[in-house]
Amino acid sequence: MPSSFLIRPIEPRDDAAMAAVIRSVMPEFGADGPGFAIHDPEVDGMSAAYAQPRSAYFVIEREGIVMGGGGVAPLVDGEPDVCELRKMYFLPQARGIGAGQAMMQRCLDAARGFGFRRCYLETLTGMDAAQALYKRNGFQMICNAMGGTGHHGCDRYYLREL
Repeated sequence: MPSSFLIRPIEPRDDAAMAAVIRSVMPEFGADGPGFAIHDPEVDGMSAAYAQPRSAYFVIEREGIVMGGGGVAPLVDGEPDVCELRKMYFLPQARGIGAGQAMMQRCLDAARGFGFRRCYLETLTGMDAAQALYKRNGFQMICNAMGGTGHHGCDRYYLREL
């Protein structure tokens, strides 16, 4: 039986729930030490962080509860035509229901709408389902990090044309 969910732009009322999702999911994959997005200042204020130009963040809501999110923003210290797919994390109960694919499409559509021509992302070994999703959506692994994200804990980098 398919599960229904809603993907919508983040609102200030979602900030605490999304911070809790990030702080719950990242340690599940060993991404809680230095050099990971869990420590980014924006985690506690995602709605304000993604209210910036050429940025968008979306949450997935199921039965009125925020269960994950994902967004795009200009790549820090990157080329102006490159965005970064950022902080796409889902609680276990939001996995396997098509939410990742739907969120990916929403984020890539937003990136195109902002005029980006390429999308970059960083991840790490062990996030196998996420990497399979990236590859299914045309992301190609590249050898080196791009931009200045500060996420030196990541060890896998992907890029795709938009």
